Amino acid sequence: MDWKNQFSPLDITAADAIPELALTHLNSWSAISMVGDDKKSYLQGQVTCNVVTLAADQSTFGAHCDAKGKVWSVFRLFHHRDGYALFQPKSALEIELAEIKKYAVFSKVDITETDDIALGMMGPKAQQWIDENTESQGDVRPLIDGTAVKISQQRWLLLVSNSAAETLINDFSGTKVTEEFWTRFDIEDALPVITSSEQNVHIPQALNLQALDGICFTKGCYTGQETVARAKYRGINKRAMYPISGNITTPLPQGEVIELERAVGDNWRKAGQLMAYYQFADKHAIALAVLPNNLEADTQFRLANQPETRWKMEPLPYSLDDE
Repeated sequence: MDWKNQFSPLDITAADAIPELALTHLNSWSAISMVGDDKKSYLQGQVTCNVVTLAADQSTFGAHCDAKGKVWSVFRLFHHRDGYALFQPKSALEIELAEIKKYAVFSKVDITETDDIALGMMGPKAQQWIDENTESQGDVRPLIDGTAVKISQQRWLLLVSNSAAETLINDFSGTKVTEEFWTRFDIEDALPVITSSEQNVHIPQALNLQALDGICFTKGCYTGQETVARAKYRGINKRAMYPISGNITTPLPQGEVIELERAVGDNWRKAGQLMAYYQFADKHAIALAVLPNNLEADTQFRLANQPETRWKMEPLPYSLDDE
């Protein structure tokens, strides 16, 4: 059997227990690979996070912006093979690659999309599996022909070669699930997922990057730094990303922009769009959305294409303070 066809949807509700150990192929995710003598200095001058201080056993969130501070991509950065990997949704890569390579001609750096396969290890026993299959103890660990990166206590990213992925999947004895299950964790952890439909729309603080250690305010200059600093010190940012939840009347369409509306008196006004979503088996769904950061906690929402639905904001699992 082709290893790519071994994954099945997980039909559960929010109240159901998750599998002890699950594996997924993150088919809609990839990474930019950056190698060469100038990789560290070049990347340091392009992104919001501090590349210079990133240890080999650590990962960090970061963003790459245009000159006005609008985000081209949000990524997880870590050491991988002989360079860096910037892990992010695949749909953002075409534009992001062109943007981040703009000034690379002046540096000794090679920037490409990786050929590696992204897998997600999830569940209460994910940490145990990683510990049994690696020798180091950090949050980023070398694997045979790849790298393992800790996302949370119940989640690890594996970025490995095609042959290593095939062997791992064929030998795996846990539950093999489709990648929507990984998206559920991203939403519950409130981790930004910027796909092509949200590129060049938000500043980093509207995606909560300051609360996820994805912005270094003490490093040197980088593209878009003036806007990012002004948002912090002058309080110009008026938006934030929130987990939201509600009901659905029909399954949400894949690959389409899903508009969200909020109640304003007896009327409804456009509020934004779903950045990522997960549908449970009982017509309950969760999602991420960038919304005004001064909304009342009990503000009511609905899906524009399903006006009978009702959604609400959920508490963030972290503080938005960047101190």
